[in-house]
Amino acid sequence: METNKVLNTLFKMLLALVLGAFLFLFFLPADYFDSGQSMCVSIWLFDLECFGCGLTRGIMHMMHFEFQEAWDFNKLSFLIMPIGLFLWIHLFGILIGKSYFSFFKRFY
Repeated sequence: METNKVLNTLFKMLLALVLGAFLFLFFLPADYFDSGQSMCVSIWLFDLECFGCGLTRGIMHMMHFEFQEAWDFNKLSFLIMPIGLFLWIHLFGILIGKSYFSFFKRFY
């Protein structure tokens, strides 16, 4: 019984960390990740862009309502961002003890 309590506390700490990371990214400037070396393994090894290249930068620009820049970095941002937002709301609901989107429960 004590193990379940510890696991539940660790789970809530992890959720708080994920939610806090999203809020931290929201307060960074939109162009924070625009410059610098790419961290993509596909670019490092093969000098080819993968489907995920530019996704972080695109989502950062979407979070700041700069949709044209987001489209230019990665078009998948417009698919990933709404899914991530729904997941973020669901995780927030778990953290406060409410379930907003029950269809996410079938994945865990």
